Amino acid sequence: MGFEAKCRITHGGERRMQRALLETSELIVRGEPAFRIPFGTIASLRVEDGTLIVEHPTGPTSFELGQQAEKWAEKIRTPRSRLDKLGVKPGLRIGVVGQLEPEFLAELEEQVGKIGKLKKALDLLFFAVGDREELARLEQLKGALASDGALWVVRPKGVKSVTERDVMAAGKAAGLVDTKVVRFSETHTAEKLVIPISAR
Repeated sequence: MGFEAKCRITHGGERRMQRALLETSELIVRGEPAFRIPFGTIASLRVEDGTLIVEHPTGPTSFELGQQAEKWAEKIRTPRSRLDKLGVKPGLRIGVVGQLEPEFLAELEEQVGKIGKLKKALDLLFFAVGDREELARLEQLKGALASDGALWVVRPKGVKSVTERDVMAAGKAAGLVDTKVVRFSETHTAEKLVIPISAR
């Protein structure tokens, strides 16, 4: 998850108190007017006296963040990749179950090599689901994890067929605990489930 702050924001010549969110690949401003600044559209950014100033196609936007301004600027300059957020590192034993987007699979194989058949003692297991019924496989998939491994459930955002609550309940029933939620893509969310320390 990204950073969040309620601060004075100057945009289009108007200065208002609004909520700003720093996500993986964009700055989001809530309230009126609400808008987004994708990192790819940022021409330049700088910090002056605790204010983050972002130059982008619709003009400069400033965020009065105080001591947090430098940290936000650094996050924009060097954003964490999706694989970083998911804990993917070279040398890990990784498994994939279900239909994940080809772009992610390519990123994964570039980092750790060819993903083969499901094996035992996996460090990370990615499980793509489209509805809550598929979550019944969690107990079986748990058996493929190393004791300190993690199972990421990747599900569509904003659908009633499978929700965060469904994942948490199914994980608990399978003897797993949820520890983290990350933005997987524009359309999907990933929830991290692990074996409780007391059961390892």
